[in-house]
Amino acid sequence: SVLDAGLVWLAVVGVTFAVIGAFYYIRLVWYMYFTEPKEGPGLEVANDLRFVLSANALGLLALGLFPGILLDLCSRVLS
Repeated sequence: SVLDAGLVWLAVVGVTFAVIGAFYYIRLVWYMYFTEPKEGPGLEVANDLRFVLSANALGLLALGLFPGILLDLCSRVLS
């Protein structure tokens, strides 16, 4: 539809950024699955950080399953 509107430059910019993004993410997957890890100390996560990440994940899951709670709160604040 961008080409139908006569905005060829915008289509070129969009395709260019899509190629750059695809290259970035494919390279990330390549490093994750196909390269050997460097030798060194393993990743050690403190218990505090583990708790915060777990709480964040549970909160995100709860808001994803029950978005009405947050939407109701926002509508009350904005009214």
